[in-house]
Amino acid sequence: MKITKLIMRTMCAVVLAFSLVGCDQLDSFSIDSPSDLLNKIDSIAASKPNTGDTIYVTINTAIVGNEDNSSAWWTAFSDYFSIPSNKLLHLEFINHGTGVGNWNNWNLVVANAIADRSSSSYKEYFALRSDAYGWGNSDFNLKMITQNYPDTDGDGDIWNDFRTTMQGARVSIDIDHSSTGNVYVTATAVGTNGTTLVETYQQPVSATEAINAFLVCDGSHFVMKKAYLIPSKVTTIVDVTPVSIVVTGTPTFVELGNKDYWGSATATVTFSDGSSKVVDSKDLSFNTIPDMTTVGKKTVIVAYSKTKQGSYTQAVSTFYSLDITLSVTALNVTTTPNLTKYYFYSSDPIIFNTTGLAVTATYSDGSKAVIPNSTLTFGKITASAGSQSALISYVGASKTVTTTCPVTLVKGIDQVGANDFSTAWWTAFSSDYNVASGASKTITLYCYSDNVSNWHSPCTILRKADKTEYGVVRMDNFGWGTGYATATATNDWDFGTFTSNISGSKVVIKVTNNGNNTADILYTVTYANGEIHTQKYAGITVDSSDLNCALVTEESYLVII
Repeated sequence: MKITKLIMRTMCAVVLAFSLVGCDQLDSFSIDSPSDLLNKIDSIAASKPNTGDTIYVTINTAIVGNEDNSSAWWTAFSDYFSIPSNKLLHLEFINHGTGVGNWNNWNLVVANAIADRSSSSYKEYFALRSDAYGWGNSDFNLKMITQNYPDTDGDGDIWNDFRTTMQGARVSIDIDHSSTGNVYVTATAVGTNGTTLVETYQQPVSATEAINAFLVCDGSHFVMKKAYLIPSKVTTIVDVTPVSIVVTGTPTFVELGNKDYWGSATATVTFSDGSSKVVDSKDLSFNTIPDMTTVGKKTVIVAYSKTKQGSYTQAVSTFYSLDITLSVTALNVTTTPNLTKYYFYSSDPIIFNTTGLAVTATYSDGSKAVIPNSTLTFGKITASAGSQSALISYVGASKTVTTTCPVTLVKGIDQVGANDFSTAWWTAFSSDYNVASGASKTITLYCYSDNVSNWHSPCTILRKADKTEYGVVRMDNFGWGTGYATATATNDWDFGTFTSNISGSKVVIKVTNNGNNTADILYTVTYANGEIHTQKYAGITVDSSDLNCALVTEESYLVII
């Protein structure tokens, strides 16, 4: 009998039996197999509550995700498990996945205490994947993830061994919500092959408010076994010392008469535990203060002398240079930017892309030199067809000097995403385009991006008319979905320059319905500098009689022409 049928027959009994009580017998609340579920329930009902430190948590969703591993990302979730401050949540489950991608296994999300993911008040601390990857809020630090994943077959690739071990592995995850204001995650997977995999992560969270934890499927499913709370194992934080400091955004020059040699710079300190944080400038010491009354090159030494918990310790330091210059009297554009033609559809102002731009400053003594773009401010472009201009300004010690850069605007036929790059993932979509069996659909667009991450670029969704997805593929050689499992991805990207060249690129996306229940997608991308690259996905499984495509993006916008 399938597990799901048995669970339905015994749901009422499970709800009555799984109460939040103290107990010393951990096995009393475990579900070892469907065949002994009723016996376990009888045993639980017969047990007597006591005043032990273990609080068992009701498992309402015993099987998370479709048992054929068809649940796509962010479509199937475990129960919410609330973890009060100073408590440790222990979860046990059997992990199953497609075995295709490293990520087709368990995924853990730790969020605030809001119990509704669709609520505007819902905020995530982080998402942690079983393959030692994740993302999160400003405190998230990928360097804090550790793993012991071995190369068991000696072929130099740990990930094929990882995927094998995770199939049917019994996983236990401890999520320790310390009253120190940190959460500590330890995930241990024991494979049917006897291999043990351990992954850890830690991050700051609320010290007093409860946090929520839940599992998410991605081409995977889980059979839940145990859930209980015990007291936190972390009552104090071991303090750590700084090991390095890096400063960014420091001014390259300062006009004579301006005494601010720091400007809007930031300092990032890395500590001996591998964590890092941006520190306030008031906590920095400047061991060498430059002479701001004379023209010339100056050196500034910056030091930080506090531990992670704020105690004074031996300092770490770095330095930067800047020029004290005469006042600027005029600006002229001497090299136009790579992007001088913009496609638009929305009426909102357009962010000016300064890549390749060179502006020459004239100084009070008549000398001229290219002025760093970082010292200039740039106005937005009016969204109107034809000739427009971007305002360029230099704010000096005594006056502001300006010039303009001419650009041309051409109106497109549609747009996906906001002009200010504020569009969040899965919030803005193009229309659906039908792709008939044996035919192709070509979409030509221009992508404008904040150039922060590879995936701030167009993604293509393949789905049925009723929005049931076959798969989603990004421009940067990544995808997911049940149909994507059969795809072959090829590209000629230089990922060292990919991100910085996204904005202003012309992107031609060709979706081909092969008529044999497979589809291909080809991206042909022309950077603003003229460089051309391709990204192809071949053999995505679809229903050729019901195939549509649509576009979605994140922190970028697409103008379809």
